[in-house]
Amino acid sequence: MSNFQFTRRGLIKAAAATGAGLAMPTIISPAFAQTQAGYTNAPTGGTVTFGFNVPQTGAYADEGLDELRAYELAVEHLNGVGDGGMMNTFSSKALKGNGILGKKVQYVTGDTQTNTDAARSSARSLIEKDKAVMITGGSSSGVAIGVQGLCQEAGIIFMAGLTHSNDTTGKDGKANGFRHFFNTEMSGAALGPILEKAYGKDRKAYHLTADYTWGYSQESSMKTYTEALGWETVETVKTPVGAGDFSSYIAPVLNSGADTLILNHYGGDMVNSLTQAVQFGLRDKQVNGKDFTIIVPLYSRLMARGAGEAAKGIFGSTNWHWSLTDEGSKAFVKSFGEKFGYPPSQAAHTCYVQAILYADAAERAGTFNPCGIAEALEDFEFDGMGNGATLYRAGDHQCFKDVLVVKGKENPTSEFDLLEVVEITPRAQVEYALDHPDFAGRDMGKCNPGA
Repeated sequence: MSNFQFTRRGLIKAAAATGAGLAMPTIISPAFAQTQAGYTNAPTGGTVTFGFNVPQTGAYADEGLDELRAYELAVEHLNGVGDGGMMNTFSSKALKGNGILGKKVQYVTGDTQTNTDAARSSARSLIEKDKAVMITGGSSSGVAIGVQGLCQEAGIIFMAGLTHSNDTTGKDGKANGFRHFFNTEMSGAALGPILEKAYGKDRKAYHLTADYTWGYSQESSMKTYTEALGWETVETVKTPVGAGDFSSYIAPVLNSGADTLILNHYGGDMVNSLTQAVQFGLRDKQVNGKDFTIIVPLYSRLMARGAGEAAKGIFGSTNWHWSLTDEGSKAFVKSFGEKFGYPPSQAAHTCYVQAILYADAAERAGTFNPCGIAEALEDFEFDGMGNGATLYRAGDHQCFKDVLVVKGKENPTSEFDLLEVVEITPRAQVEYALDHPDFAGRDMGKCNPGA
């Protein structure tokens, strides 16, 4: 536990306070706002506007609301309010807590609804009506890919939030888009050795997979790494996002001959499918002479909290966890905890970092021109942000850093202490070449400054 005491009262108070001020999506105008300054939405006064586009409703709303809290905290730190958080541990010292390039940071918000069309409409409004110079956020790869494409067309930098599909920095990567979050290839590389050690080389796996780009990517990566161990893939079944009731998908697993269920689900869908799988008694069965096991490749504390008892002992991977003891993580957990009354999620962490990285790049570049910022981010190496030494690779705008393997704690000490960090997988183990076959078809194009 952190030395900050996280309480249920603080959680409820913080959630109520944060939810009260959320903006609704605004009306779409017919064309992108442009300026005479050579790039879209160049700030002309004493402020610069960020656009925070997150799921405030829908299956991934828990992550989205935590992202908004992190963004609010990042803006405070950029403007010199509060203790500065990870700006104090960040290896770059360009930011001074006086805004960015002498301009105070303000922000507007939109609701992606975990729906690509809604997310694009919301982002377009933030750009056109609210004059956002940067868009960030999201908790769905389908949303991220759609908004990233829109920002490329508009001449706006997109700092992706929680997006895990290989395609975000693979075939759908764009020159104006940047991802700090890890991807499904990294999850597979980190989980493979742990699953072999825990469950051996002779397993029969059944996949339930969210029916969109992230689910396909996660399923593919898990098949690659588990089949390399010698596991057999018995069946793969697609499930709709937001299905709620997964019982009709879980029942066939019982008669499939599989001894392992891999849930390529996230957010509320993972909570429901995992809970229902346990209620069906899967975890209490023996199949093929082995105890039946369930794996959740992409995990979060918010999901573990929702799943409760069902999450205990379940392996998965995560981008970051609040129990890490490096100086950057401790600084962020302290700042977030003192403001909101409980520790931040991995979604909050990656979004806070993305906001700080954008601001730092603008400060170092001396401009809000998206092409100047892109140049400052490409091949930028940094530390002090909670994942060890990190590289924003120029060739695909993907961050490479340490990845965590976690499992649900058998005996949690609090409602927040739900995941145990099994291994911090070093960056070298999850790095891959630009021409990796799972990232084929990448054509990022050229940076677009817009106007």
